[in-house]
Amino acid sequence: MLRSLFGSPITAWHALALLCALALAGPVLAEVPHKNAKPAYAEEQTILQAEKNSPGQGFGSASSGKVHVDRHYLGQYGSTEGTVILQRGGNTWRLLRNGPIATVSGFLLLATPLLILGVYLGTRPAPLQHNAGRRIERFTRWKRWVHWATAYSFLALAVTGVVILFGKKVMLPWMGHDVFYFVAMLSKLIHNFVGPLFIVCSVIMFVAFVRDNVFRRWDWQWIKGAGGLLSREKIPAGYFNAGEKIWFWGGVVLLGLLMSVTGLLLDFVNFGQTRYTLQIANYLHLVGATLYMVAAMGHIYLGTLGSPDAYRGMREGTVDANWAKAHHEIWYDEVANITPPSPTQPARPGNAGGRRP
Repeated sequence: MLRSLFGSPITAWHALALLCALALAGPVLAEVPHKNAKPAYAEEQTILQAEKNSPGQGFGSASSGKVHVDRHYLGQYGSTEGTVILQRGGNTWRLLRNGPIATVSGFLLLATPLLILGVYLGTRPAPLQHNAGRRIERFTRWKRWVHWATAYSFLALAVTGVVILFGKKVMLPWMGHDVFYFVAMLSKLIHNFVGPLFIVCSVIMFVAFVRDNVFRRWDWQWIKGAGGLLSREKIPAGYFNAGEKIWFWGGVVLLGLLMSVTGLLLDFVNFGQTRYTLQIANYLHLVGATLYMVAAMGHIYLGTLGSPDAYRGMREGTVDANWAKAHHEIWYDEVANITPPSPTQPARPGNAGGRRP
């Protein structure tokens, strides 16, 4: 059931539909006439009134709003765009970001660990019967380095991103302005500088793991049986099972691409993007980050407590032979055919290889 929740095609399609709907709804939510705009602050109303009464800058003037109130102004930051004081739709974006998006994101990030805990307590995996001395190489050192570099950069972005989104509401009241200012600025710097590093790591990870994540005919049986979690049957899988492949294509590739594109737009704002473009990028970035973190929680659980010995495989490179046969029987049979184990001499780690033939 857990693999179905974090890795089934239904969840992936739901996530894609949500992103498409938000992309289509973004212009409608942000592009509103003054009479339908969300209530602005008193200072903004004062600026609008001053704009209306300024000589040569009235609402009937061709230049009115080009600098002060038009979010469609096509200028680079640091030049004319830097003088924008009030942006139509800006308050709408602020209320949507700090309201529904933050609320749903916070709920999912808090509910997911509780759901995982419930699944663990309800379907606690049985202890693995280890085959003493019989270990098979699963991940090369290079693949492990790529995986952990991507994982650590992702965790840095996740923690700092949560601080940026929820810090004012959750941390500021008990930290105070001075301490929170330091934490917020440090989080922003880490987020902005680690973001491009995460993109590079994700690209390298795609190249390193794409070959083993191609779907095979037996993956459909794994999907139909939800990995055997419902029937309690062992469903044969290859080097990666179908759930891991869905995580790779839906999380690492699809969500990684979404986070990379929107993150670059928000990180490097001096290439002529309008504030309207940045608002839409921010909507998609927040939704994609939430889905990515939720899916990552499931991936972390399934790679540790949910599947004994899986974490050791990524940490040390080798897995127990019994674990390999129980969770990846097709891959185990392929490895066994390549290097038949001796009846008296256990196979040495590295002889079996960690790649499919």
